[in-house]
Amino acid sequence: MEFTIRKMQKNDIQQVQQVAKKSWNTTYKGIIPLAIQENFLSSAYNDDMMQKRLKVSFLYVSEVEGKIIGFANFSPVKEGGEAELGAIYLYPEYQRKGIGTALLQEGINNLKDVKKVFINVEKDNTIGTKFYEAKGFGIVSEFDDNLNGHITKMLRMVLEV
Repeated sequence: MEFTIRKMQKNDIQQVQQVAKKSWNTTYKGIIPLAIQENFLSSAYNDDMMQKRLKVSFLYVSEVEGKIIGFANFSPVKEGGEAELGAIYLYPEYQRKGIGTALLQEGINNLKDVKKVFINVEKDNTIGTKFYEAKGFGIVSEFDDNLNGHITKMLRMVLEV
């Protein structure tokens, strides 16, 4: 499958929002109640928040035949060479095709002086946890997170670059 990876642009926001919604709804079905998911998505991926993300973080999109099918969101590198991977989301039908790996690598390649990349992933998100483990991330800690009144079990993972 041919795909391209590029920096996200402002006019990509709507397609990225659609990827986030579909990915979340599929991944967290039976893990996080739908109403909690929708509440999170409407606050974390609304137009204003997406424009803010474009200004303060690094966003990459993957395209197939001109359609955005996935994206990744990285923080700037902090002192000490640490960065956060906020998300890698793909439409479910495009998972396990090397696209998530390419998005991860694009971010790492463009983060100047990065030494460690951290991610927080829901423990029951087996697709995510297996993906990150396969890429060399290790579990640093486990913690509970309150997502709009719903307690999630989270894993803090790190990749040493």
